[in-house]
Amino acid sequence: MKNPYSELTIGMLRTGILGFGGGPSVIPLIRHEAVSRYHWLDDDEFGDTLAIANTLPGPIATKMAAYLGYQLKGWPGALLSVAAHVLPSCLAMVFLIGFINVLSNSAMVGTMIAAVMPVVAVMLGQMAYEFGEKAIKGLGMVLGITFFAISFILLQTVSLHPGIVIMIFLLYGAFHFKLKEKLKSKKMDRKEGSS
Repeated sequence: MKNPYSELTIGMLRTGILGFGGGPSVIPLIRHEAVSRYHWLDDDEFGDTLAIANTLPGPIATKMAAYLGYQLKGWPGALLSVAAHVLPSCLAMVFLIGFINVLSNSAMVGTMIAAVMPVVAVMLGQMAYEFGEKAIKGLGMVLGITFFAISFILLQTVSLHPGIVIMIFLLYGAFHFKLKEKLKSKKMDRKEGSS
């Protein structure tokens, strides 16, 4: 790592400037900076961090920026990372507030927003696919699809808060391998008993 402070600043400035549409749409940008460009985390660490950050209150992108900064350089890194991520939006809001009435009715701005939406959707879809692929590798096809269906029902039908759903699956994940070993040993005992 050349200079972690400058890398944090540049990486988080990029996510703050290019991030469009709120926290969830910024996550693929943060992932690109943290995993692909600077290698601060690997994919698994990023997925774990994202899951934990989703359970905490507040904006997800800011929490991710704070975590990355803290992991690299402690509290000074966290403060720098959050400031670099939030500063572009804050400055843009200050400068654009005078033009808000003009821009809100502008057909050009509406068209620009409409053009960006498919890009954000594809980025979120790609990230969801990669996380789903890892879940199936780790849990297996049947359990991965079952958990997808359960989470879909809990989020869409029951309207359970996403943080609660994530906590439920994190708790299960803590005991997954122990449960898997118990099931394996029971199968082995049955096979030995039937032989």
